[in-house]
Parts: sequence; C-alpha cells; structure tokens
Amino acid sequence: MNTKTLYRKRFVPMETIALKDDVVLFEEDNLLVTSWKSLKPRCDIGRGISAYFIDKGIKVSKIFAPDGSFVHWYCDMIHTVADENSLIFEDLLIDVVVDPDGTLHILDAAEAADALRDGIITPEMLCDSLRSMDRLLADIDAGHFNAYTDLIDRFC
Repeated sequence: MNTKTLYRKRFVPMETIALKDDVVLFEEDNLLVTSWKSLKPRCDIGRGISAYFIDKGIKVSKIFAPDGSFVHWYCDMIHTVADENSLIFEDLLIDVVVDPDGTLHILDAAEAADALRDGIITPEMLCDSLRSMDRLLADIDAGHFNAYTDLIDRFC
C-alpha cells in the first residue's frame, strides 16, 4: 500500500498538516481512498471516508457525525503535488456540499476571490479550482454524482 506521507495544505489559514492518522483503503494511479477521524474534536463531524480523484482535482468525502450517522457529501477542489516520499493535497478553497436530499451548497467562493486578490493563491490555482468545480457540478447535473459516491460507499 501507500508508503508516502499524506499532507493537507490549506491557504486560508496557511497551514500544512500531516494526515498521519489517515488510513489508506485503496490506491491506484489517479485515485486514493482514505478513512479518517476529525483532526480536532467536533460536535458535528466525527469521521469520514474520502476519495481523491487526483486527475479531476476533486476530493469527495462522506462525512459522518460522532454518532455514526451520515451528515453530507463534502467536495473539495484540490491540486495534488507528488514526489517520491509524499502526496500534498492543496485545498483550492472552493467547496461543494451535497446534502442527503440532494441540495447543493457552493462554499468559499468569496474567500477564494479574496485569496487571489491578496496574492495568497495564483490565478492558475483559482482557474483550476473553478474548472474542477464546473466538472463536478456538470457530473451532478447529469446525474453522475454516484460515480463518486458509489466508489466511497464500497468502503463504508
């Protein structure tokens, strides 16, 4: 399995965190599936399973409450930096949440715009985030979100 160290890099706030407790469940060329527990204790999120669709720039997570109940699907727009020892998943700020009833929420678009304005991210990073979000929303609109979720559900 994966011998590389996994990291999450955020730009707002600026931090890089080793995902040392994440468990790799599946790995192939452009796909990584992990299970994890919340890094910090939270009353709304206890754990999750995430699939990193590296070539699409999308991470889809099935989020569970501390009691084990399903909360929602959380989709991060990401960029992956790989070397022989690590995978760094850069959070490109814009997120899409899909509620159990199918309601969509687009999060942090203004935060992404502010990060671009302030020089925290590059224009290329914002373009990548927008393209990934557009690809995800097109898949959802076409009724293909299950291509992401069914894969994750195999590991639940």
